[in-house]
Amino acid sequence: MCSVKVLRLRELPKALFLVLELEFEPRSDSEACALAHWVADGVGGWRDYGVDPSQFSGTLMRTCERLVKEGRFVPSNPIGILTTSYCELLQNKVPLLGSSTACIVVLDRTSHRLHTANLGDSGFLVVRGGEVVHRSDEQQHYFNTPFQLSIAPPEAEGVVLSDSPDAADSTSFDVQLGDIILTATDGLFDNMPDYMILQELKKLKNSNYESIQQTARSIAEQAHELAYDPNYMSPFAQFACDNGLNVRGGKPDDITVLLSIVAEYTD
Repeated sequence: MCSVKVLRLRELPKALFLVLELEFEPRSDSEACALAHWVADGVGGWRDYGVDPSQFSGTLMRTCERLVKEGRFVPSNPIGILTTSYCELLQNKVPLLGSSTACIVVLDRTSHRLHTANLGDSGFLVVRGGEVVHRSDEQQHYFNTPFQLSIAPPEAEGVVLSDSPDAADSTSFDVQLGDIILTATDGLFDNMPDYMILQELKKLKNSNYESIQQTARSIAEQAHELAYDPNYMSPFAQFACDNGLNVRGGKPDDITVLLSIVAEYTD
């Protein structure tokens, strides 16, 4: 039987994390089973037009959730989940304006493979033995302008940046017991380089509730603290300097972190 253990959802000032444990089920020819999770980040520039950026990203992800719960998806095709969700938003009678990045990760428990789709600058890391063995590629049109799904008012169509779900970067690879899957919005990656994230993940000694909870909280809180440090040379500031801008400090932003572990299936 498929299951996801949702351990805790907690909100911090400008930081949010969700802790999940993925159960790794022995191969079965009689049962196809998959687990999925995702993050999305609404584009903040819509606030200038009186639009709440979280409405678009939140609705997009709730639609993805409904499709998965209804079984209307193929585990090996997370881009299909994103495409169907986006099309439903486009077909709404009441237009929902906004833009969002998105990252979807699906674990196929029959093939022991992870299938991913990433559009924009949210993303994922797969950590094994203390090292990053897989990661998403950030998609940017130019500095600080990620790929994004958008719905614009008729008068702004063609002006507002909008990418197709098919533009998402898609990967598939095998996972192993003990693999750590970290999925997050750019608020994490803009403020914490890989080595800092790995330092925190090394504190995760097992897959019990307390250890996962503590590690997820530590990552979210550290990213939030660094985001407001004006003297810290953050990954975002370094990227800005590489693009000819004189920038220093963290990048205040919403931070969402999903932390998952591939574990043996138990009834």
